[in-house]
Amino acid sequence: MLLWIRVEDEEMIRDICEYITVEDGQDTAAMRENYLLALCESDLKIQITDVLKNIDITMLSSAKSIASVFQSLGRLQLESLAENLFLDLRAQDFDEDDISGFIADYAVSIPNLAVEDIISKFKSLHDLLEVLHSSSSYEKLIMYCCDLGKVDVALDLVDNMCEAGFTLSTRMLQSILHICEETYEHILVYRIYSIIQRFHLKLNGEICRCLVNFCVRVKDFKGAYKMVDDLEKMNFKPTTAMYNAIMAGYFREKNISGALRVLKHMQDANLNPDVQTFSYLISNCETEEDIIKYREEMEQYKIPLAKPIFMALINSYAACGKLDMAKQVILDPNIPAKSLNEIKSVLVSALASHGQLSEALLVYEEINKAGYNLEPKAVISLIEEFTKFKGELDGMLMLLTELSDLDYWVDGCFRVIIYCIHNKHLSSAIDLFKKLKDKFESDELVLEVLFDEVFAAIATSESSNLQIGLDLLWAVKNELGLVPSRQCLDFLLSACTNAGDLSNARLIWREYEVAGFPYNVLSYLRMYQALLASGDYRSANFMLSKIPKDDSEVSAIIKACQETYSGLSSVAKMKTKVTKKKEKREA
Repeated sequence: MLLWIRVEDEEMIRDICEYITVEDGQDTAAMRENYLLALCESDLKIQITDVLKNIDITMLSSAKSIASVFQSLGRLQLESLAENLFLDLRAQDFDEDDISGFIADYAVSIPNLAVEDIISKFKSLHDLLEVLHSSSSYEKLIMYCCDLGKVDVALDLVDNMCEAGFTLSTRMLQSILHICEETYEHILVYRIYSIIQRFHLKLNGEICRCLVNFCVRVKDFKGAYKMVDDLEKMNFKPTTAMYNAIMAGYFREKNISGALRVLKHMQDANLNPDVQTFSYLISNCETEEDIIKYREEMEQYKIPLAKPIFMALINSYAACGKLDMAKQVILDPNIPAKSLNEIKSVLVSALASHGQLSEALLVYEEINKAGYNLEPKAVISLIEEFTKFKGELDGMLMLLTELSDLDYWVDGCFRVIIYCIHNKHLSSAIDLFKKLKDKFESDELVLEVLFDEVFAAIATSESSNLQIGLDLLWAVKNELGLVPSRQCLDFLLSACTNAGDLSNARLIWREYEVAGFPYNVLSYLRMYQALLASGDYRSANFMLSKIPKDDSEVSAIIKACQETYSGLSSVAKMKTKVTKKKEKREA
């Protein structure tokens, strides 16, 4: 079926649709169901509608197959047909929990619908069919919201679910916490903890660690300790992982005394430090003596040397200026073979970030010869170190090819583009712009943000970079076939101001109109500033007349511009007077 759909063989598709609806033999039921599911995958609206009007979907072999049908109806926005099928299921006393799940499958599949509208549709269909929400349907909606990063809406649903008498599983709670971590919504820890307390949700070690870690992430160390105590009252004993989260937070804040106090709290709770604890302690050592002390303590606790410890030793020796000691770490025979490449990559990063580029490259070559790839963080460290030197573009471009992770590749690409701008490598910068376009062609918003970041860097850099910024603008338009964003033009106009370049400021000003962006208060202000900076005071006064003065912030910006460029204005006026006097004498 999928083959006929791919080759758009309408006659075969029509024959198969007829076969699905007319044939009713038990021995062909599985085949007809597979044809139907293939049809649903294809989203052929007319054919799906015709088939579903002429079959009984309750005859499908599983709830999973029926769910696929409703997902297809949601994608195709066949609301009337979906409602009729729901009513058919209800009339046949189909399992209510399954119907509730199908409603969720249908609702979350509807495209271009706000989350709030999907939830409204979910509720209205339950009302129409007079069925109660099920635990599984709530969980489908919650996961849908989490996938969209709408954790606050997901928590509203959790409230509704628990108030309806259902219990949120630990798996779902962990998923919510995971999304909070990914979206940096750590502040939601208080709301999540309130739900846990009110509805007596089950916990596990990872959930508790996340809760404590989130308190630390919002710098509420007192709250983190209180949460550890509260969890103990709820018969969940503190773990070393919880205290490690607090220790890591103190070290991030450079609060060494606070981090060391965590060890005392561990002792009071009859907990021993683990590998992670000592990796934090060693990573933040300021002297070789401290490193030795913690290694001795590790032996007392009989904690084996593991990957995090070897990495911590490299970083701490490098931070103490003991780069030779850092290089010795990778020679330790206790390093597991499977971890050696990662540990060597840490050494590459440490050497590169401490100015030992040639040494870092030697280790990098060793990794390559052994048939391994450098870890992404180490690649970024090398690229960053290369940016400090001229004539290293080829090396950076080669390193960029080693990055398979998209986020790291974008990070490295951005650094190389900025290097190209500073060193006037226009063609390479354009090539990298093209690669960015290829990778994000389906996501114009992300592409626009990335390009804007480049032009923002041009606006804040030396005025000599203005021309390459303009060349990149023309490349975006002419070679990439894209319309530059308003922010891109804003940044270039600011660069013209910094360079005092009137002709290019006027050129950029016209580009707003070409791109279809109406002039607004901010664009008038930027052009006013550019005109002042270039000494065209008559045009500046004309531009000033277009700016509304009723906003106090706008008035403050105008005043600041006038004060900044008043000295330039005085010099210009003085030059004019001198010129006129010379002309009179010559006359």
